[in-house]
Amino acid sequence: MKLAAQEQLLPGRSLQEKFAFAVEAGFDAIELRGKGDFHFAGRLTELKRALADGVVMPTVCVDMPHFIGDFDPAKRTDAIQQLRSQLSVIGELGGVGVMTPASWGQFSLRLPPFVPPRSAQEDREVLAEALGILGEHAQRNGVLIMLEPLNRYENHMVNTLADAVSYCAQDSIRVVGDTYHMNIEEDDPCRSLIEAAPYLAHMQISESNRNQPGTGHLDWGAQLATLDAVGYEGYLALECRLRGEPEIVLPQTAAFIRKFL
Repeated sequence: MKLAAQEQLLPGRSLQEKFAFAVEAGFDAIELRGKGDFHFAGRLTELKRALADGVVMPTVCVDMPHFIGDFDPAKRTDAIQQLRSQLSVIGELGGVGVMTPASWGQFSLRLPPFVPPRSAQEDREVLAEALGILGEHAQRNGVLIMLEPLNRYENHMVNTLADAVSYCAQDSIRVVGDTYHMNIEEDDPCRSLIEAAPYLAHMQISESNRNQPGTGHLDWGAQLATLDAVGYEGYLALECRLRGEPEIVLPQTAAFIRKFL
């Protein structure tokens, strides 16, 4: 397993500077953020230059105001178009793929008004259609579209790894595990990782409190040992808030995680 840190967490003015810091701190790669309005495609020259300079950038985490499960058809269509573009770019860079949740902050069954404007079956049809389109595009570009479950307060459609696995109808559609969301949603995180293992393409890591690993109560030894046991060889990408200055916190975090690898 290899360590990555999301680009916004790393000090530095350029990807080259950020990567130099990341390597010195104990990380192996940078996880990019994919904003909307085709902003990510607009970075292609920057990204190609960084790649030529040896910057390792295997994955993209979507960073948009709306997603493929939006209730608004126009916003869903835009999210699909944005992700198609991002998949093309990461494919051109020789990366692994792009990850997205079904939605984020759109609706929660645990908060008023409690009743969504769309049925569970309609939710499923919308997501399956979007992922089918993206899966075909990902396959053509030699990359993956990866579905990330979010906790019940942030999303009502895909909350567990098993939920996400149920959408993996194509080999180019895979699953992202996030230790923060898993802490809320999975009855047994280790068992869930074992059951999802054939479809698990990526992991994002943060603590139970959404800060950096080592500041909360997650059982890192157990979860990382489980990933090792199922043969997971992908990245552990740091996606969290930092409690402290990155120049101090990030080397400490990398050292903390590497104790279990």
